[in-house]
Amino acid sequence: MAKFRLPKNSRITKGKHFPAPEGAKNVKTFRVYRYDPDGGENPRMDTYDIDLDDCGPMVLDAVVKIKNEIDPTLTFRRSCREGICGSCAFNIDGTNTLACTKGIDEVKGEVRIYPLPHMPVVKDLVPDLTHFYAQYASIRPWLRTQSPAPPDKERLQSPEDRKHIDGIYECILCACCSTACPSYWWNGERYLGPAVLLQAYRWLVDSRDESTGERLDELEDPFRLYRCHTIMNCTKTCPKGLNPAKAIAEIKKMMLARRGL
Repeated sequence: MAKFRLPKNSRITKGKHFPAPEGAKNVKTFRVYRYDPDGGENPRMDTYDIDLDDCGPMVLDAVVKIKNEIDPTLTFRRSCREGICGSCAFNIDGTNTLACTKGIDEVKGEVRIYPLPHMPVVKDLVPDLTHFYAQYASIRPWLRTQSPAPPDKERLQSPEDRKHIDGIYECILCACCSTACPSYWWNGERYLGPAVLLQAYRWLVDSRDESTGERLDELEDPFRLYRCHTIMNCTKTCPKGLNPAKAIAEIKKMMLARRGL
């Protein structure tokens, strides 16, 4: 995984200032991280004064307004605007979250927006998630079975078994939790991180899956699972209110149970 590194002795510099339109009375200041790795310049923080009387209520509304009306060079990801796709995950006011579900009025003072931390930066607010998605693919996140599928119906499960994946399947892979995890910062090459381990647990507890032992074998590694130190940043920052730390603990308990401990 190619880590983003600032040039030696570099620092985030003060960037451009874009004032609010003349006559604006309800003004909020947004400071946005700007960096183009191909440009050869240090990262900078550009400042945008936004008239909130002419802007939607969410941080994403302000970022889109900046892109559409003030500075078209700003680069970021966004899609659904409904907290479902996970594309607009930024670090806002010091916390990883979704810009489309973060209200501007939730931030006191100026709004500071950075890309997800400790990830390579493609440009501005766009992190490189190539390694993150490769780790997700490595757990083979689909139903794995040995028995033949029923010829005339789906593989069924009881309502009680279905409840086991509540609080897990809702993960949207926004990467907020993994990029808030110090263990993932330190060991991201080998530690799968909270998001991917939450997804792994989702298949471990699915009653229709028939590869529990194989899945646990694949996680039995000093780094893939056991670098979690229960710091709990993942659970605190999850914009969907999920608990990756609990899922990781449950996987560890499954590991002990198979050893008869």
